Amino acid sequence: MDNRNEIRDFLVSRRAKITPEQAGLPAVGRVRRVPGLRREEVSALAGMSVEYYTRMERGHVAGVSDSILNAVARALQLDEAEREHLYNLARASSPTARKRRNPVKGVHASVVRVLNGMVGIPALVQNGRLDIVAINELGSALYAGAYEDPVRPVNLARFAFLSHRSLCMYPDWNLAADAAVALLQVEAGRNPFDKELCNLIGELSTRSDEFRTRWAQHNVRLHRKGVKKFRHPAIGELELHFDALELSAAPGMTMIVYSADPNSPSDDGLRLLSSWAATSSSVKETGGEGAAVDERSGSGTPQ
Repeated sequence: MDNRNEIRDFLVSRRAKITPEQAGLPAVGRVRRVPGLRREEVSALAGMSVEYYTRMERGHVAGVSDSILNAVARALQLDEAEREHLYNLARASSPTARKRRNPVKGVHASVVRVLNGMVGIPALVQNGRLDIVAINELGSALYAGAYEDPVRPVNLARFAFLSHRSLCMYPDWNLAADAAVALLQVEAGRNPFDKELCNLIGELSTRSDEFRTRWAQHNVRLHRKGVKKFRHPAIGELELHFDALELSAAPGMTMIVYSADPNSPSDDGLRLLSSWAATSSSVKETGGEGAAVDERSGSGTPQ
């Protein structure tokens, strides 16, 4: 993955989203052939020369100071996720970026025990590529559609764009698809030289028009908390809150925990799902040992 191309495309896409009026500039002068701000307008708003900003937009951001990045972020009115993405792109363009150690492959057995202890709550651990590296029994039941494919580890981006089952599992498929692409964009900014990530993006770009269109938009988002809807074949629709907890001992890994509002239909649905999981052979990923751990993730076995 060419980091300079990603920087260029990201900055150009953000510049195109802001009108002169939104930036507090008069909409006068020559006819605009493209939407958004011109380079000279961004450079003026950021307090730098057109030549310097043009060089940045061409992908040359290695060694650029935080103050300069902050100025560009303000000029382009970047939100928190976009600002963080710009910093990640700049860090990844440094000469030492390729020498960073490879991302962690799995999670410690103690994390698996924590997942096992979350009775009545679906929970999983995923990496930045959206591979599920560990999941508890109720989580396996919630994502039963994704686990019907024998390929391991289960990848939620590949599932969303390449499996027809995702249309059934996600009532708001477009929202789920947008989120998956935005999260992969964030990971690509952090780890542009991750070979497995590059292969995944290449595969999805080749096989899915929906993915390719979204990838070209260069949207990013933070994945901390929110509400997600599921449709389960045996239970029906569930509206669940999710909280994303970063695992400090396993950089790049995030634990996702789902819960329902007390005494809501989705709360009742989770109890039904728990009963279904206990009796259904279609979600037995654990062999009776508790949380499922994908062998290819490189994580330890549950203890």
